[in-house]
Amino acid sequence: MVEATTPTAAATTPAPHGTAVLQATGRRKEAVAEVRLKAGQGRMVVNGRTLEDYFPRPTLQMVIRQPLVTTQTVAQYDCVARVHGGGLSGQAGALQHGIARALAMVDPTLKTAMRKGGFLTRDPRAKERKKYGQKGARKRFQWTKR
Repeated sequence: MVEATTPTAAATTPAPHGTAVLQATGRRKEAVAEVRLKAGQGRMVVNGRTLEDYFPRPTLQMVIRQPLVTTQTVAQYDCVARVHGGGLSGQAGALQHGIARALAMVDPTLKTAMRKGGFLTRDPRAKERKKYGQKGARKRFQWTKR
């Protein structure tokens, strides 16, 4: 299912103690991540679990933290995210996209560095559909001579 591409980054909502909570949506393949970013010590919670618990692979943890590392804001923000759809790799990409969008709303000067790293662009690659008369999207049935 293809969704219309409208800006889905929500506006800031005031939180207690004068800190703002920024909400943004990230997407990759079939996964959707709803990310909330607020000032903190760098804690990350995904679907009620720690980042290391939800994404056990170090490569996926690195992918998720890339926007924060690039902008040197790792220990400045706490991230609470809800992720659904797709697999772990798609969810990690969606989370990365959502964090980058939220950071761009926090500080527009960070936008150029994240745009250069490709974190603000939604990856358009998705699974190709199966065609009729074929075994899969590209694979054909075996050809028999006689």
